[in-house]
Amino acid sequence: MEPFKNEFSQSLVRTIGHHLQKYIADFDRSGFETEILKTLNELELKQRMQLIADQLHLVLPSDNEQRAGILLAILHPDIEAKNSDEQGICAWGTLPLTLVVGQHGLDDFENSLELLKKMSSYFSSEFAIRYFLLKDQNRALKIIKKWVKDENHHVRRLVSEGTRPRLPWAMQLPSLINDPAPILPILKSLRDDESEYVRRSVANHLNDIAKDHKDLVGEIANDCMKGANNNRQKLVRHACRSLIKQGHKNTLKAFGIEEPFIKIGSFNIKTPQVLFGENLKFDLEIISTSDKEQKLIIDYLVYFKKANGKLAAKVFKWTKFTLKPNEKKTFAKNHPIRPITTRKYYQGKQALSLRINGSDFEFEEFYLKCESTAPIS
Repeated sequence: MEPFKNEFSQSLVRTIGHHLQKYIADFDRSGFETEILKTLNELELKQRMQLIADQLHLVLPSDNEQRAGILLAILHPDIEAKNSDEQGICAWGTLPLTLVVGQHGLDDFENSLELLKKMSSYFSSEFAIRYFLLKDQNRALKIIKKWVKDENHHVRRLVSEGTRPRLPWAMQLPSLINDPAPILPILKSLRDDESEYVRRSVANHLNDIAKDHKDLVGEIANDCMKGANNNRQKLVRHACRSLIKQGHKNTLKAFGIEEPFIKIGSFNIKTPQVLFGENLKFDLEIISTSDKEQKLIIDYLVYFKKANGKLAAKVFKWTKFTLKPNEKKTFAKNHPIRPITTRKYYQGKQALSLRINGSDFEFEEFYLKCESTAPIS
C-alpha cells in the first residue's frame, strides 16, 4: 500500500495545471508545475498539500468571486469520482483547493464558507473550515449549524468533523477545547442522523471532548442511552471508548456497569521474571459478594518502567461477562512483551494490576529482563 503522501503526486500537479489553463488568462502552466515539482518528492503529506495550495494562491485571481468560480469549475463533474483526471479534480486532489479558501478567504467570510460547503462533496473541508472557527467562532457556528439538515451527508458530517476540537492532523480549536458548550446542541442534532458516516463523526467528536471533559461526556452518555436505538447505542459506545478503557465510573453506568461487589480470591503472576520477547503470564480468581447478578468488565494495567525510573500504566482490555450471585470464576492471561514501535522497554521492576468496572484491585510486581541494560525500542 502506497503512503498517503503519494496522493499529491506529479500527476496530480499536472492535472491541476491542465484545468487551470482553461480558466486563467496568460497562465504560466510550465512555471506553476515546475515550482511545485522541484521539491514535491522531498516533502511529506501536509507539506505537499501546503505547497500546492501556496502555488494555487499565487496563480489564482485575487478577486474572491473570480477565484471561487475557477475553483468550482475545475472540480470533477462526478462527485463520486475517485481520481482526478482530464474531467476534473476530485477526492484527495480537492484538499489543497480547500486550503486556499480557508487560508485566503476569511475576508469574504460567508461566501467562502458556502464554497467550502460545496467542495466538501468531493473531499471533506474539515481542515479548511477551522480557519473560520479560529477567526470568529460565533459567526462561523451560526452559519455552520444550518447545515445539519442539508440533504448531502458529506455536508452534515463536515459540521461535526470540522468542529472537532482535537481533529488529527489539523489545527486545534482552543476555545472549543476549553468550553465545548457551543457545539453540543449541534452534535445532539446529528446523533440520530440516518448516515453512519455522520454518526461516526459525532462519536469521534465526543471522544475528543472526553479528553478534556470526562464528566461532561459521562453525563451526555447517560442521557443519550435513555431509550436509545441500536444506532445510537453504537454511537455512544464508540464515543466513550476512551472513558470506558479508563474505567470512568459514571460513563460505565450508562452501559449498566455498576460498582462491583466482589472479592479477589487470588491474583498470581506466574512469571515473576519475564525475558523480553516472551509472555507475562498471570491468572485470577474472582468471587461475587452480591446476591444479584452483575455485569463485569475486567481490564488489566501494566506499569512499564520509563527512562526516569518511574512506572507508567498502560490499560489493556481483557474480558467482560456476567457474574451470578456468589459465583466464582477463574481466568488466565498471557501478555506478550515484544518490540513495538510506540514503546521503549527498560529492564527492571514493572508491575501489574486489575481494573474491574472502573475500580482498581491488586498490585503485583514482576521483573523484566532484557539481554542488555540498554532500552529496547
